[in-house]
Amino acid sequence: MWLQALKWHSDSKNVMKDDKGFSATDSDMADVYPLQLRLSVQRETNSFGVRISKKDNAVELFKRACKMFSVDSEMLCIWDYSDQITFLMNDNNQVPVDCQRQSDQEILLELQVYGLSDSIRCREGPGEAGSLGLTGLQNLGNTCFMNSSLQCLAHTPKLVDYFLEDYIREINHDNPLGMNGEIALAFGDLLRKLWAPGASPVSPRIFKSKLARFAPQFSGFNQHDSQELLAFLLDGLHEDLNRVKCKPYIEVKDGDGRRDEEVADEYWHNHLARNDSVIVDVCQGQYKSTLVCPVCRKVSVTFDPFMYLSLPLPSTTVRTMTITVVSGNGGEMSQLSPYTITVPKNGRFEDLTRALGIACSLGADETLLVAEVYNNCIIRFLEDPTDSLSLIRDADKLVAYRFLKCNVDAPLVVFINQRMEEQYVYGKQTLNWKAFGIPVVDRLYSVTNGSDLRNLYLKWFYPFQNPIEEALENCLVSKETEEDAETEVTTPSLGSNVNELDTPSDGGMEFYVTDEKGTIKNSKILMNEPLAINGDLRLLHVLVCWSEEQLKIYDTQLCSSLPEVFKSGFLAKRPQESVSLYKCLEAFLQEEPLGPEDMWLVNHFL
Repeated sequence: MWLQALKWHSDSKNVMKDDKGFSATDSDMADVYPLQLRLSVQRETNSFGVRISKKDNAVELFKRACKMFSVDSEMLCIWDYSDQITFLMNDNNQVPVDCQRQSDQEILLELQVYGLSDSIRCREGPGEAGSLGLTGLQNLGNTCFMNSSLQCLAHTPKLVDYFLEDYIREINHDNPLGMNGEIALAFGDLLRKLWAPGASPVSPRIFKSKLARFAPQFSGFNQHDSQELLAFLLDGLHEDLNRVKCKPYIEVKDGDGRRDEEVADEYWHNHLARNDSVIVDVCQGQYKSTLVCPVCRKVSVTFDPFMYLSLPLPSTTVRTMTITVVSGNGGEMSQLSPYTITVPKNGRFEDLTRALGIACSLGADETLLVAEVYNNCIIRFLEDPTDSLSLIRDADKLVAYRFLKCNVDAPLVVFINQRMEEQYVYGKQTLNWKAFGIPVVDRLYSVTNGSDLRNLYLKWFYPFQNPIEEALENCLVSKETEEDAETEVTTPSLGSNVNELDTPSDGGMEFYVTDEKGTIKNSKILMNEPLAINGDLRLLHVLVCWSEEQLKIYDTQLCSSLPEVFKSGFLAKRPQESVSLYKCLEAFLQEEPLGPEDMWLVNHFL
């Protein structure tokens, strides 16, 4: 009977007979003892049984299991639970020979449960088969902050895999930074209840009591911050499950010009030598931090671990600023042009000049000199590129003067405009000099006398000249030129200098040298006398007093209005843009100067 059964199962040519009996090949034995398999979904009560020969290709077993459960192939794997090995997947795989056993032993086809809910629901409609993990948490007062954090962790696949298996063996009872495993046990028990088949809403009272014991700030039933709870819980789980029993001391080495990849690997290995848990595996990463000393330009690069990032909203990290740009080249370019730019809120002055240069199409041979104007006078120049933008207030008024770089070494001259205004004090009319308009700033190149200084000043106002007055002035200049030619009086050739030809007479306009506070230092500047400028002069202050006749020639209203850096409500009607996570990450990665509380100490050796 045995021989007949053997022939029925295999080809006779595979049977070898001898005097002592017979022998059979391994494949014959696989057929003699058919393999019984039990297919089941983990933690669900339903299971399916099927007998499949060991000679079958593993791929066929795999396909049959997928068909029975109506799931995608990536959610299924075949396990040999006796040897703790997986024996698929490729088209040539067969059940290993060494896994042969008696027919009452089993090989399990295990179906991964995560992601199963949506797959089954879309094929078979709603049902209990896809309900695993879809279990609510009861509110214990105002504990929705806790429940939302717990549900996030309870649906993180790798964490669920870990806590549904034998995680207890990794609890570190000796870690002084941990909680003797109590938080890990309470969280693991709660997660298993949430993933139990047919579970009803769970009350997290036990977990809540453990949480309140180790973190009294979360005791009671009031509302708290979800992120604070999540940060505490992740840190507590990490310390309770830290695989490192004895943390070694590791001295951090400097990069010394090594490749970032090499230094990053070294930092991460150092971190793992002291911190190694499922929380590190799933929830921690590493970012590169670069610090540059503004004094000596020393660069320090470190790689720091993180478990969560506090991302800023882009609207809180940038600042809108309006600055008026004035050209120092005369002609049509001397118009006032306000530009609105966006700069980092905690940025530096170099960020402002960079953004402003792009906005006004600053040439490679040009530079900007930014000044703050108050009451029609310059109170300071903003020249230090490392100064914080927080020094500029929204109500300030800024002017950027545009110059050619080739003249940057020439002394600077600042003209303050003044005119006579009527004022009534206690019912009596008085006349007082008062500053008006935007201060004029230029470079003192090729300026030797008062006449050159006057021409340098008046060229700024050429675009603001009234059309009628301009025509009359041109006629006057032409007539005076003819009279001078007839009397053979030696004068500069007006035709050889465009600026002199287009600028009006200085009648009624007087120039005085002052100090920084505007106090007149000496008598007025005479047009035909040389300027008393020594070689060490870097900044010259000049007060220009206008007569009523001169005020009629120019429309000074056009050069008297300056916008504030930021006007409240100016951009209020602009539609609000949506904020994506990527924009928040970009804002987080922006370069920023360190505040006083985060200063970095550099030892400067002579």
